[in-house]
Amino acid sequence: MIYDLIGLVGVSFVIYAYFLLQTEKVTIHELKYSVMNALGSVLIIISLSVNFNFPSFVIESFWVLISLVGIYRCIKNKK
Repeated sequence: MIYDLIGLVGVSFVIYAYFLLQTEKVTIHELKYSVMNALGSVLIIISLSVNFNFPSFVIESFWVLISLVGIYRCIKNKK
């Protein structure tokens, strides 16, 4: 049950980040957007440790990696 809740919180982060992007409250160049996506995907991966689904694991892993690239670029561009 707790892992379902963790996954649901993760999904909420990803959906909210996408909503903010679509409503132009954030851009893809903002740290907040990439962090929300990375955190959400990590939480989803944690939930998958109980109810493993390989395709979901693959997409969430790539989502984390791509978000980490965004985080790196945001931090690099601020310096």
